[in-house]
Amino acid sequence: MTSREIPSNDRSQSQLQNAERWGVIYARVALGAAFLSAVASRFGLWHGPLDVKYFANFIQYTAEVNSFMPTAIIPFLAWGATVAETSLGILLVLGLWPRWVSLGSAVLLAMFGTAMAISSGIKSPMDYSVFSASGAAVLLALHAFRQNSNQSFNYEAEGHSS
Repeated sequence: MTSREIPSNDRSQSQLQNAERWGVIYARVALGAAFLSAVASRFGLWHGPLDVKYFANFIQYTAEVNSFMPTAIIPFLAWGATVAETSLGILLVLGLWPRWVSLGSAVLLAMFGTAMAISSGIKSPMDYSVFSASGAAVLLALHAFRQNSNQSFNYEAEGHSS
């Protein structure tokens, strides 16, 4: 059957699925790249070679964003955010474990946005689109959960048991 013989409804559905697949890839890579770009900045990689003096600035920024937290845990928060953003960024770009990585990204961004809002007011996370990015991560997670449930359903429908 050629493309001319495929009913237009089936062709439209196929085109929509293809567009959705590309949209998900775009959102996943954009979000992952944003995480990795933030990590690169905190080590000065956008300005030249690796320089830890930039990370000292990031620790100070972490203290500002988390002004309600005890000073003693600020370095832990800075390093924890860096490890989380590096891991999530790489996993998003590679497309590994999309359900849980997207969900983790959504939670991390929501926590960051909330901390920004508490310390600096709601305008700050809104200006930097933190909640928008968190919302995109939620949609990526929902898409991945739906894809997984469809695969499970198709597997069982083919006569396989779990």
